Amino acid sequence: MGLDVKWAQEWLRLSAKAMAEHRVELIELDRAIGDSDHGENMDRGFQAVLQKLDESPPETAGAALKAAAMALMSKVGGAAGPLYGTAYLRAATSLGEATDVDPDALAAALIAARDGIVARGKAEVGDKTMIDAWTPAVEAASKAAASGLAALAVLEAAADAAEAGARATDPLVARKGRASYLGDRSAGHRDPGAASTALLLRAAAEAAAGPVDGAGAGDG
Repeated sequence: MGLDVKWAQEWLRLSAKAMAEHRVELIELDRAIGDSDHGENMDRGFQAVLQKLDESPPETAGAALKAAAMALMSKVGGAAGPLYGTAYLRAATSLGEATDVDPDALAAALIAARDGIVARGKAEVGDKTMIDAWTPAVEAASKAAASGLAALAVLEAAADAAEAGARATDPLVARKGRASYLGDRSAGHRDPGAASTALLLRAAAEAAAGPVDGAGAGDG
């Protein structure tokens, strides 16, 4: 058994919770090398996601992620809205109408999300952006899926790798986005997009581990 729409909805709800809880932290990270609005934008965007889910409950995981994409694109300002919106939309397209998301499909959806961000933002590993969290995450997820691990393990591997990738942005000099204007002064600060990516992927793993109708969503 893989993951279903209940998992996707719980992922988005836990994501909203994480954005609210870490709003100030993300604001502070963005204040150091950006324009201070990442935490506020992400919190507002995911509140809009929750409203969208309540208004039109999705029937598949892909539909849930597509709803999230639409909400984020319309409500999140700056670069984060288009980038995350594209990520969720590409993931939704990858999942299609599947009612049961197996580990291989899950890894493919994460790859599609990362590739969407790359296509939109033109960033690569080492540029000090969210790609520094996304790329190790999808590599870890793909390896876990190829090893025959369950969906929960795939997501936990992705989350662990994203957190390590976010930490690894601390010493980097930004080559993309607003932070790149600071040159060497951008070193010593964590990229806020990488930090929020790590939070979102951890939420995905927590949703898979948590009980859904009395059973672990990531079982099997």
